[in-house]
Amino acid sequence: MRIGALAHTGARNNVPPDAPRMPDTPVFSKAAVAAPHRLAAETGRAVLAEGGNAVEAMIAMAATIAVVYPHMNAIGGDGFWLIREPGGKVRAIEACGPAGSLATIKRYRDKGYDTIPARGPDAAVTVAGAVGGWQAAYEYSRSRGARLPLPTLLSEAVRFAREGCPVSESEARGKPNEAETLHRAPGFAETFLAEGKTPAAGTSRKLPALGATLDQLADAGLEDFYRGDIGREIAADLERIGSPVTRADLERFRARLVEPLSAKLRQATVYAFPPPTQGLAALLILGIRERLASGRVDSVEHHHALIESVKRAFAIRDRVVTDPDGLRHKVEDFLTPKVFEREAARIDMRRAARFPLAPAEGDTVWMGAIDGDGLAVSYIQSLYWEWGSGCVLPGTGIIWQNRGASFSLDHAAGNPLEPGRKPFHTLIPALAALDDGRVVSYGSMGGDGQPQFQAQVLTRYLGGMGAADAVDGPRWLLGRTWGQTSTTLKMESRFDAAIMEGLARMGHEVEELGVPYFETCGHAGMLVKHPRNGRVEAAHDPRSDGGAAGI
Repeated sequence: MRIGALAHTGARNNVPPDAPRMPDTPVFSKAAVAAPHRLAAETGRAVLAEGGNAVEAMIAMAATIAVVYPHMNAIGGDGFWLIREPGGKVRAIEACGPAGSLATIKRYRDKGYDTIPARGPDAAVTVAGAVGGWQAAYEYSRSRGARLPLPTLLSEAVRFAREGCPVSESEARGKPNEAETLHRAPGFAETFLAEGKTPAAGTSRKLPALGATLDQLADAGLEDFYRGDIGREIAADLERIGSPVTRADLERFRARLVEPLSAKLRQATVYAFPPPTQGLAALLILGIRERLASGRVDSVEHHHALIESVKRAFAIRDRVVTDPDGLRHKVEDFLTPKVFEREAARIDMRRAARFPLAPAEGDTVWMGAIDGDGLAVSYIQSLYWEWGSGCVLPGTGIIWQNRGASFSLDHAAGNPLEPGRKPFHTLIPALAALDDGRVVSYGSMGGDGQPQFQAQVLTRYLGGMGAADAVDGPRWLLGRTWGQTSTTLKMESRFDAAIMEGLARMGHEVEELGVPYFETCGHAGMLVKHPRNGRVEAAHDPRSDGGAAGI
């Protein structure tokens, strides 16, 4: 499958983050996709143009973006799907892997670790679940009558890996955490560096080993990643570098269907992912904020209400969310009007509360797709930190995630390392079904920032902004971010000075970021399907290298 010219994108591609921009939401006649890299968006549009549905488009996009945006995601990472059917049923696919069978606290303590390292073989703690999620989504799609074969869906990813694709602006300007350790990880330097440095944006890069792996998966089937020839190669390489993940761990893994979380707001029902993700926090923020007298969109009161709702939601999240098999509380019990009202009553709309948030950094891609029939997909795919563990498996070219770094080496902790246990995930795809019939697929990257950015984008849209304005608008991030220790309220410089000053007077520790578009506040996107005419609004973030495309 070859891709023609990109349809109207709305968001400009390869634009410096500080460039001025006039939002203009593209509207497509029946179907659209959004992604943080233009080649992934083009891939999804091409699948829709060939008659594929939104799930098929997303599988193709997921494969392509793993090649062209490797610092943000990979097939050695995890994924989470929300799929809304035209009739209204929402399905959730959990594609996150557990800790390997050799991943014990004793193993790490015996090696002298107080915490799980973030880079290198000992950081490659968990099974990669993303491809298992593709498999579950593919089987679901086939059950709905989809007929595009895997070789077609993965063809662009294979082509970009073998023939080359340009290094993105985001990758070229990135400054990875623990860069020296990352560069020493097995296979990283020879795969992703040029003379010891990150290549310049636009430099063509080929990933032949990864291309061969994707080609094999297209021909043999996605199960091969876990229980076939690819799985055997992966297991041998993981054992060779000293990862605690074994062949048996791979063979046991299967993505699974789970019940999504939901919350009823005044204008919509919103959906998020259950534990082990922080989807609970995303819904709590929206439900609590709605109970507050928060004023007009983008007022001081609006942002204060959201910020304080984040604090209340994170306090509950940090107490409740863990491996779903180890939950001590029924998560749905926190998504009720009584809880929203109780938490809202604890918020002072005149003063900021203390904020004890701990860091949780990460890099991720969010992508959305809505087809002509109204099938809507919200999808997240991630390595956890930028570049994950940094380990590139030589036999397959796969870079492996470091999601297991969120485990604790304390047996008494809420999320202790144990073989077979799933780590805490910041990943949360999101959907909203508005009472007037509109369907919204939206989401963002950004670790702990994900529910914050989602709330800012969705409340702006529900408050009357267009999709592009809602996504483009200046954003804030409460808490720590890459290379920083402060837990300030970090605000992009495009915020009106009166808003910054008003929040500071309320007691918020405001830190102006000094740039109008801060990448760590970004890579959000939104698709909106309108019921009367079937048209789709589509927008993706100017902070990324992506855009929207459709038919």
